[in-house]
Amino acid sequence: MTGPAPTRPLAAPGHMAVDYEQRLDVDRLRRYRLDRARKALAGSPCGAFLLFDFYNIRYTTQTWIGGALGDKMTRYALLTRSGNPVLWDFGSAARHHKLYAPWLDPGDCRAGMLGMRGAIAPSAGLMESAVREIKGMLTDAGLADQPVGVDIVEPPFLFEMQRQGLTVVDAQQLMLDARLIKSPDEIMLLNQAAAMVDGVYQDIVEALKPGVRENEIVALANKRLYEMGSDQVEAINAVSGERCNPHPHNFSDRIIRPGDQAFFDIIHSFNGYRTCYYRTLGVGRATASQRDAYGRAREWMDAAIAAVRVGAGTDEIAAVWPRATEFGFENEMAAFGLQFGHGLGLGLHERPIISRLNSMTAPVELRAGMVFALETYCPADDGFSAARIEEEIVVTPDGPRVLTLFPAEDLVVANPY
Repeated sequence: MTGPAPTRPLAAPGHMAVDYEQRLDVDRLRRYRLDRARKALAGSPCGAFLLFDFYNIRYTTQTWIGGALGDKMTRYALLTRSGNPVLWDFGSAARHHKLYAPWLDPGDCRAGMLGMRGAIAPSAGLMESAVREIKGMLTDAGLADQPVGVDIVEPPFLFEMQRQGLTVVDAQQLMLDARLIKSPDEIMLLNQAAAMVDGVYQDIVEALKPGVRENEIVALANKRLYEMGSDQVEAINAVSGERCNPHPHNFSDRIIRPGDQAFFDIIHSFNGYRTCYYRTLGVGRATASQRDAYGRAREWMDAAIAAVRVGAGTDEIAAVWPRATEFGFENEMAAFGLQFGHGLGLGLHERPIISRLNSMTAPVELRAGMVFALETYCPADDGFSAARIEEEIVVTPDGPRVLTLFPAEDLVVANPY
């Protein structure tokens, strides 16, 4: 007898394109993202989107420069109903795009500068001239009387748009909706990013011994991720011993000691697509209190994953998690981010956001192609240890698929005595 074909793992095939396997199709990825943005614009009252959020810029123009420059509110892109994306970037980057980004018209890659988050005062006139140029383009396209959707903006630029007679509305909601459903290529990139972290956790298990500092683990993780091809290590949390409760969301130079409970969060991106991936480890040994906390955090995680299905609401996931008062917090605002879910993609916190703070009153229906991380946290009854677990989930028509594969069913004890 033969039964149904077994479900194959999601692909994480490697970094290179090869001739003997179908891997990432970058052209298809670019077309998908721009098409989603165009549909969001077409379904809105806007004549154009003016985008400053550098994840939205990457989604529509398929360009990227380093975070140190990309977050200075100087890069921006204009997407109109009738034209191709136009990108203003640092001058040398714009010249580079003309050479290496053939999907953009060279004339649509322009030098731009608005002020480096206020370092150049608005009185210098850069914002005034930029708005004048944009308004002229909208006028030429017959769109000057239609609202302009803007995602994030500096107040002086917003005021200048209004002074020159442009009507500004919110485009961030529309762009986040556009980015909500991931294509097979995006899911492959998210899975590849998670596979890299799988390997880093093996390195951490081998290195996690008394005498090692939290920051040394952070350095190890950064080194290994960049060696494996990460394009940005956004943050590494390393939290151990008495620092576990309350959760500080950072790392320190604390020395790891025998019997510590320690948890880590590895946030990086591969080809733009991010991970958020917690694991908790014991150091040498684990107490009954620590194991009990871990067991409860795992139960909450398993219940949340079991609630994931097409058509379910995010309130159904949040409902399986304990209320804030059940694990030591006065209300859901104070506990936000501990029993928590958030979309993953080009950004770390995309839709849907899942928690008791918002999901019980404004649930989101789950759809195939959503990718999000689920996080649980349980303080131990010893008063200072705590367990933290996170799994990344793809919603499929057949149920949830887990991307984060480093063992987390039970508390892993590193270098047991």
